Amino acid sequence: MKKIELNGNVVSNNDSFFYDFFGIDNISPSKVSKMVNDANGDELEVVINSPGGDVFSGAQIYDILMSYTAKVTVRVQSIAASAASVIAMAGRPTVMSPVAQLMIHNVSSSAFGDYRDKDHMSEVLQSLN
Repeated sequence: MKKIELNGNVVSNNDSFFYDFFGIDNISPSKVSKMVNDANGDELEVVINSPGGDVFSGAQIYDILMSYTAKVTVRVQSIAASAASVIAMAGRPTVMSPVAQLMIHNVSSSAFGDYRDKDHMSEVLQSLN
């Protein structure tokens, strides 16, 4: 069984460089894809400790794990919040420490502009929920 540890914020591939430069833990789709490819078909144990982050990156990582043909056990060690909770749902099974937290919430964002911009953002947020 291959163990993959996902620690830190869920970020886009483009933002991952910034986090890496400053030595900040982060989870990006390209990093997860590489770790999954390096598993060479072995069963995976994915350990998550993340406050969440970018919803689209979280969805992409979920899809990467769901597409993996071998067994994927997701273990929430301390927290899987926001976008990380989406990743946690890719487990087959997903298990949690008795002291871990799983946080699911409506997506949030901000918009600048007139009523049309804010109406558009409202539609986007509703579609992502």
